[in-house]
Amino acid sequence: MNRLFYQPSQAGLSKVTAASMTLTKINPDVKIETYNTNITLSTQFEEFLNVLKTGGINGDRVDLVLSCVDNYEARMTINTACNELGLKWFESGVSENAVCGHIQYIVPGESACFACAPPLVVASDIDEKTLKKDGVCAASLPTTMGVVAGLLVQNSLKKLLGFGTVSWYLGYNALSDFFPSMMIKPNPNCSDNFCLKQQSEFKNRVKEEPECTNVDLPEDIVSHENNEWGITLAEDEPTASNNTTELVEPLKTENLNSSIKSDGEYLSLNDGLEFAYPSADQTAPYEESLVKETESNVDDLRKQLASL
Repeated sequence: MNRLFYQPSQAGLSKVTAASMTLTKINPDVKIETYNTNITLSTQFEEFLNVLKTGGINGDRVDLVLSCVDNYEARMTINTACNELGLKWFESGVSENAVCGHIQYIVPGESACFACAPPLVVASDIDEKTLKKDGVCAASLPTTMGVVAGLLVQNSLKKLLGFGTVSWYLGYNALSDFFPSMMIKPNPNCSDNFCLKQQSEFKNRVKEEPECTNVDLPEDIVSHENNEWGITLAEDEPTASNNTTELVEPLKTENLNSSIKSDGEYLSLNDGLEFAYPSADQTAPYEESLVKETESNVDDLRKQLASL
């Protein structure tokens, strides 16, 4: 986010303050609340939980959480809080090479949380901080970040306003314009206890849902005799189908080209269809087109041709 709309005049301000100033100028009708805090600290976690519980309209819980953080600890903190409260949220990010990104819609208990399928580095028990070299900043492309931000906001609108299909996981590879999409199921051995609790509650909710059963509905009795327009339904004539058969049968025997081979040797056609031209190897040669032997020489043939 800090690559997209921060301005040089805001240098020295905190990110949340600068972001609030820019967004308020874009749309002053939107109410923006800022919290300049480190949610990964245990002393600040309760404040973060309280904001999620009461930050919605009329002091209710928030409807949806959007994660735009840039480190594993912050993502895990958001994941833990949303699992504990049962809040739906979107996780998003851009790779350090700046040409890849993704968004992931997480429903506690129904889909995999961030701890269910951690990054390979974390799953390998490697400290991600050791992978970054001092003085070296990860690559940054506002274009990639703009695409990922657009995908994040678009899916958030689809979820909140109820239109279209929300993507569970949508990746983006800028090098080949590749957009992988998938659904990741929750891990029954997840390390997050709140996630395991949400999985159990989700399974119970599914069991309580009524099963769909096929019910034989009574046939609708259509009456055309008594209506204000005087419309009646004519009965079908039983001989109509027989007449149709009598017309079709001759086509099957008389119109098919006799030069066509059997179905096993040649392409078969549906009833009533025939080839416009026989194949070359099936064309019977005409007698006059055959080359006949003659005792005439070339000069005699030329004289005959000139006399025509």
